[in-house]
Amino acid sequence: MLLAIDIGNTNTVLGVFDGDRLVHSWRVKTDARNTADELMLTFTGLLQDLPVTGISGCSTVPAALRELRAMLGRYWPGIPTVLVEPGIKTGVALLFDNPKEVGADRIVNTLAAFSLVNGPAIVVDFGTSTNFDVVSGRGEFLGGALAPGIEISLDALAARAAQLRKVELVAPRSPIGKNTVEALQSGILYGFAGQVDGLVRRIAASLVPEAPDSVEVIATGGLASLVVEHAETLDRHEPDLTLLGLRLIYERNL
Repeated sequence: MLLAIDIGNTNTVLGVFDGDRLVHSWRVKTDARNTADELMLTFTGLLQDLPVTGISGCSTVPAALRELRAMLGRYWPGIPTVLVEPGIKTGVALLFDNPKEVGADRIVNTLAAFSLVNGPAIVVDFGTSTNFDVVSGRGEFLGGALAPGIEISLDALAARAAQLRKVELVAPRSPIGKNTVEALQSGILYGFAGQVDGLVRRIAASLVPEAPDSVEVIATGGLASLVVEHAETLDRHEPDLTLLGLRLIYERNL
């Protein structure tokens, strides 16, 4: 079985594939201070006795990637491993001013999106930041847009406004909030949905000017489920998109 590991700024997602089928997945919080030994305790506690025969991983957190590499070398030295970093074959051309600035997760999502739609696409990844990753009709990473994420925006608002506080991220009774909690919920959920729709329409019109509706829009990330039913431009929700990309990269390299 293949273990896929995606370590993000906020959450770490693990998935186990049996062939091309995802049979188990877990989401835990990321702590960049965790040591290799602590990572191993977490992973083995989740995996129990599942037989891991291969590992594919990526991380946007340098400290976590360093400890992940140490953990794999110490506890699973004999298992074939692919970590997404320079030198790894992804099949994704990076048409970006400075390819070194592109996060590994964005490369992995580009590959996974193109494998699903085989055409132009936009991946909207709802995480610590909201990433709009643009995929060409040939599977190239063209760039995109980055915006503050939902939770950090709410945290900043609560921290800077004396009479506002963090609220549960659910849909209010109406877009017109009748109290402070509902007003915040409306602004956050419908505001972010509007942001997604506005950016997606602009990007799609720039990507395929003659047929912007042909661009497939895929939502992923831990917070996607909050917005996906309120945004008009999201075509499909693929919560395990990054895990799928990690499996494809493993197969390309081993």
